[in-house]
Amino acid sequence: MTVYLETKNNTGDILMGKRDDLIAKYADDLKNKCGMTPDMDLLTKVTIGCGPAIYNADASTVAGSQPAELETVKNNFLVKKLGLKDSPELDAAIASVLNTYGQSERNKYRAVVYYMLTKHFGKEAVYG
Repeated sequence: MTVYLETKNNTGDILMGKRDDLIAKYADDLKNKCGMTPDMDLLTKVTIGCGPAIYNADASTVAGSQPAELETVKNNFLVKKLGLKDSPELDAAIASVLNTYGQSERNKYRAVVYYMLTKHFGKEAVYG
């Protein structure tokens, strides 16, 4: 289910919400770059869970070649958000997801990576 929030500019034209545009972009990446059919409800919840980071060019992506960034994904998302225990399996899952996204893909969106990790570990219930 996709919910569109409408806003009007000063001339009364209806504008789609920026978050909805980003969710559509993330869904496109999941379909065309990762070969997955996204669960739009879960993708929306994961995107909302990323907070304002999705609107920041640097924070909205995961730098797959930076060890500190991968530690952040592991500690802040997999351990703290999904409640997983730190183990080598977490590092392997991150590597697998980044590989699925495509090592040559420059923009690996955080919401897409988090979505794939959520699905990988079967933790959809975290997003109720």
